[in-house]
Parts: sequence; structure tokens; C-alpha cells
Amino acid sequence: MSSDASRKPSRLPNPPDNRSDPLFEEEQLYIAPGAQSIALNSRLVVDHGKGVRLTDVDGREFLDFFSGVTVGSLGHSHPKYVAALTQQLQKVTFGSFTTVPRLRFLKGLAEAAPGDLRRAHLYSGGSEAVEAAMRLAKAYTKKFEFIGFWGGFHGKTGGVLGLVGDDFKHQRGPLAPGYYSVPYANCYRCPFQASHPECSFLCVEFLRKFIRHNTSGCIAGILVEPIQGTAGNVVPPPGFLKALQEVAREAEALLITDEIITGFGRTGKMFCVEHEGIVPDIMTLGKGMGGGFPVSGLISTDEIVAAKPFSMPSASSSSYGGNPLAAAACLVTLETILEEKLVENSHTVGAWMLDQLREIETRYPFVGDVRGKGLMIGVELVRDKKTKEPLSSRASKAVFQLALKEGMILMITNSVIRVNPALILTQEEGTLGLEKLKKIFDVLERDKLYQE
Repeated sequence: MSSDASRKPSRLPNPPDNRSDPLFEEEQLYIAPGAQSIALNSRLVVDHGKGVRLTDVDGREFLDFFSGVTVGSLGHSHPKYVAALTQQLQKVTFGSFTTVPRLRFLKGLAEAAPGDLRRAHLYSGGSEAVEAAMRLAKAYTKKFEFIGFWGGFHGKTGGVLGLVGDDFKHQRGPLAPGYYSVPYANCYRCPFQASHPECSFLCVEFLRKFIRHNTSGCIAGILVEPIQGTAGNVVPPPGFLKALQEVAREAEALLITDEIITGFGRTGKMFCVEHEGIVPDIMTLGKGMGGGFPVSGLISTDEIVAAKPFSMPSASSSSYGGNPLAAAACLVTLETILEEKLVENSHTVGAWMLDQLREIETRYPFVGDVRGKGLMIGVELVRDKKTKEPLSSRASKAVFQLALKEGMILMITNSVIRVNPALILTQEEGTLGLEKLKKIFDVLERDKLYQE
């Protein structure tokens, strides 16, 4: 939900024996303000989940197209996942020593990663992994400046905050020096008001000039999401990443691709960079990698990870990174993705859903843009298709609440619905979700809510 979420959002119809509201209200007495807006606006008190469905303490079932912001790649309570973590819980759960699950996962990751990316470190959260990637880039290049992109989001900690490409970082300064942001290839909302391919990647040429005129020429890395998640599942046109890689080489900098959201089958390839046929210097990983367990990581080459001081003992480690439970979660997630062909399922079901949504786009005056790859789809809602004026915050919240009443959890950020179901989603479940979405859109059109 949008960042200006109310602490008292409208509520779902209460069941006869309402337990959710009292439990939610009681937690508000103890949890600090600043929780995820989707939790505050839904007021859900979850009891259990199975597959792509969640059930609250009152027995209400919801089709989950949120997946914890792409965390739940295997869905809820996948039997293989439950069995693997249960088994590991009975053995050992913490420590940084070698374990068989960690060895097997790291080996499997090296085999699955593109090119010669084969040396990985594991961490706990996305920000930690991105900061580690930046430290690695500094160690290897002996430089200190970084380029990010408008709309980019790489975490909330101080080490990455300066590369957040929107107003989230406002009133959170001072920001670290040497961090810069330039326009992303968001063709639907191009800041240059250009058209691709006629523009010949004007945004990339601007980046070249920006490095020349606005930096000290000490670029350690260019940090980019292959598809921008938080900005609304924004898909750049083909060739954008290749063009960025050329700029990185010209600047003698590393290309760091943030695959924390896009990795592990989310876009219909194991890693999103495979759509472009490129191999970055460093990839950051997380979210769907652990199937719901809090784990992240980076992967790079033998040569790059050998750089000092990054490669010195304890210099790039983490107390929780790669612990036995995290390793077991990563291993079973990777094995299940491969065994159950979930990358292929993401591609097939996602392509079908994208086609259906593009047909829906033609039917409603407020659906401005539909884009995506695999099961990472963005549906941008507008007040007017010609002006592209975004849906208001009030109308966006109405969409979210209508979805809840239809028994569906939708993530809508800055007027963009982010369709991110688990990779196990079937076409039948996708059909059900689209039927619910059309009902929501019918109400939006009938009541002219999109014009508010």
C-alpha cells in the first residue's frame, strides 16, 4: 500500500465470531509504528496458509497474490519445505560452520548462476547483501562512487539509502557521499518524454554524460534492478542491461544486478539477467531464494571475491548468514524449484496471465499500462489514459479493500498493482484471481472511483 497509510483503514466485514480486530488492536499497543502498510490496511490476523491461499483466525480465506513481496516462491507450507526445516530443527540451527545443506546449496547455486558467477556469501536481509556487494565493489575497484536509478529500491539501511530512487529517503539524511541516481528505462513514464526504440536509449547516454559531469570519475559500481519491483514491476526494454554493462566497462566499474526480487524463477528465467544474455560482475540475492526464511546473499567470480579487504577472515561474514536453518531453507527451495519445474511454470502461467491482463487493459479506462515477465507483473492504474495521471491514494486504497472483500490479497503501490503470486500458481488459480480482479475493476468503473 502507499506510504501514507492510515492507522485506521476501512475494515473487512466482521465474521460472527470476530477474533481478528481485538488481536490486531492489542498488537498495536506493543508494536512500534512503521509496520508494512499492507498489514496495517488489511488488519489481517493470519492463522495458516496452504499453497497460494492464506486463512485468518476467523476462517476467512484469501487468494495470495502478494507472497510477502515475492518471498514465498513455493507458496505457503509446501510439504517439502516443511519437512526439510523440521528435520534441520532437530539437528542444529545456528553457527557458521560448514554443514551439508549449505555445501549442497552453494554448489547448486554456482551451477544455476549464469557465467562464471560461483562464489557466494549468505546474509540475513536484502540491505545487508547489497551493502556487502558495494563493499566488494570498493575492494575490487579501489573506487568509492555508485550509480543507482530513479525508482530503484535496495533496502532501508544507511549504507544503501542514498541509492533509493524516490522520496523514501527524504528526512532521513545526511546521506553517504558519492551516491548518485539517474533515470531508469521506464518507458511508460520516460522523464525525457522520448519513445523507444527511436530514443536509442537516451537514458543510457544521459548516464554517460552524468558520470562525466557529475561525479569524480571514481565509479565502483552501477547498481540496477533488472526489473524494478518497488517502483511497480517496471520492465525496461530489451538491450537496457547490455547498454549499462557497456557503460560500466567504460567507467572501469562493476555492474551489480539486484536480483533479490527477480531471482529464482520469478521472471520465467532462473535469473532475470538471462533474458538479456548478460553476466553481471556481482548479483545480490534474497526473498524467494529462501522460500520465506529470512536469508539473502551475493554471488560473484573467483577473481572479484578475492579482493582485499573483502576476502580477509571475518571481513565479509555475518553471524546469521548461512546458518544451518537458512541453508536448509535455501537448499530445499532451490531443489523444489528445479524438481517441480517452477521456472517453466512461472514463464508459462505468467505469459498467459499477461495476455489476459492486456485484454483487460483495453476494457477499462483506468488501466494505463500492463507489463511483466513471468509471475512478476505490473498493472498501472490511472485517472486518464492520455495524461497518465496516476490513480489517487484514496482510489488505490479502495482497490486494495475491494480485493480483500473479494477474498484476495493484492499489493498496490503508488497506483500500481504488483501481481507477485507464488511460483506454484496454476492457470486455474490464475483464472480465479483474474475473475476477482475484473469484479474489482467493474466496481471501480461503475462507481467512478478511479476519478476520485
